[in-house]
Amino acid sequence: MTSKLAQNFKQPALDFLSFVNASPTPFHAVQSAKELLAKAGFQELKEKDSWASTCRPGGKYYLTRNSSTIVAFAVGKKWKPGNSISMIGAHTDSPVLRIKPVSNKRGEGFVQVGVETYGGGIWHTWFDRDLGVAGRAMVRTGDGSIVQKLIKIDRPILRIPTLAIHLDRQETFSFNKETQLFPIAGLVSAELNRTGAASGTSNGTGDKDAKAGEEEKGEFSPLKAITERHHPYIVELIAAEAGVKPLDIIDFEMILFDTQKSALGGLLEEFIFSPRLDNLNSSFCATVGLIDSVADASALDDEPSIRLIALFDHEEIGSRTAQGADSNVLPAIIRRLSVLPASTPDNADLSTAYEETLSTSFLLSADMAHAVHPNYTGKYESDHRPEINKGPVIKINANARYATNSPGIVLLQEVARKAAEGGGEGVPLQLFVVRNDSSCGSTIGPMLSAALGTRTLDLGNPQLSMHSIRETGGTHDVAHSIRLFTSFFQHYSKTSQTIFVD
Repeated sequence: MTSKLAQNFKQPALDFLSFVNASPTPFHAVQSAKELLAKAGFQELKEKDSWASTCRPGGKYYLTRNSSTIVAFAVGKKWKPGNSISMIGAHTDSPVLRIKPVSNKRGEGFVQVGVETYGGGIWHTWFDRDLGVAGRAMVRTGDGSIVQKLIKIDRPILRIPTLAIHLDRQETFSFNKETQLFPIAGLVSAELNRTGAASGTSNGTGDKDAKAGEEEKGEFSPLKAITERHHPYIVELIAAEAGVKPLDIIDFEMILFDTQKSALGGLLEEFIFSPRLDNLNSSFCATVGLIDSVADASALDDEPSIRLIALFDHEEIGSRTAQGADSNVLPAIIRRLSVLPASTPDNADLSTAYEETLSTSFLLSADMAHAVHPNYTGKYESDHRPEINKGPVIKINANARYATNSPGIVLLQEVARKAAEGGGEGVPLQLFVVRNDSSCGSTIGPMLSAALGTRTLDLGNPQLSMHSIRETGGTHDVAHSIRLFTSFFQHYSKTSQTIFVD
């Protein structure tokens, strides 16, 4: 019989499965986070607007940039300019294959799609998978304006087939990413039958329709028609998903994703088998942790701080974009919040409020960690082997590839211990350092701590198969992280005042 405790640990994992299944791209992940936040009473803001008449102590808000980065925050009712902000940062992107700007390819009677690699994926895991297409399309509306539409073609329309072993008996699977990583989408003969085109026609009726439409309008087109650059039927599928005609699709950003749903696995369902654990697992836990921390109507009554999450795009490619962690998005938002007026006028000196806020704030950089692999134990430092379902992993590196230091570890231990208050359980924590003879990855932690001067700690749930198309994590670790993040937001203000470091 399943214990009540096991059930309590299982439900957050099931909620995460729903989140990740709905979020094949950063655009969808931000939309999923927005839905959770809006349901919890958070109000949408726009960066382009003034917040003077909107943001107030006691309020809950969120905003997006590029629809692929989202920042949400709740303002304590006892907030004053220059007070601290407790922050959790994560990222919404994962290594994927992205459709090229000109993707219409053919070979040996097959319709193929040109793709480029995004991030450092384990690309051989993308072979022989059932692949759908998702992203955003820029669409012309009836009034002439151009808007974005989320697209999710949730059925297997693409596949990258491996070469039979009889034709190439290589001991290790190797391939050329430019010439041998193109998925097949169909057969040329089937497309000709569908469109009724003659065998000499290059692209079926889609091109004819597109060109005819342009000629009728008498418009100059700086680029070739989208049904020339991409296979016409793929454009038709995208248009159908957007609820418009193919001619109304101006451009799109589309990635491939595995249509197999994430699921609980293992003999006792102790594992999560899923795409994009890195890093939608952290993004989900951060979002729910913030929401849970303000679920009580009086949660912000005695809070002098702001509780904030920032889920960034483009971590997997270095974060140096307008919506990445190495941009102005978080510093700009903190600057605006640092001078947010208190509930009652206090004539505060606002000239140094930004610097005061940064000096007393704290950032948890949440990104997935490496669990010990039973078949490759020699790859792990002998005293630092994180286990699945044993709690979040604090990541440490002497060369500052992670931003963790001792005061941060002390703070997190206190927060993990305080999670037991009110009849709950404390949150177990683990430590990880990489072997001296291995390379070490990095996160948004060091770049944000350097840009802000704010105390930072790197941590994440343990997982296997990082950057594979299918990854493995722990069912219980979702609940562990949510409870840790909730406790961090609830207890940071008071706990930080008991740890003295200049």
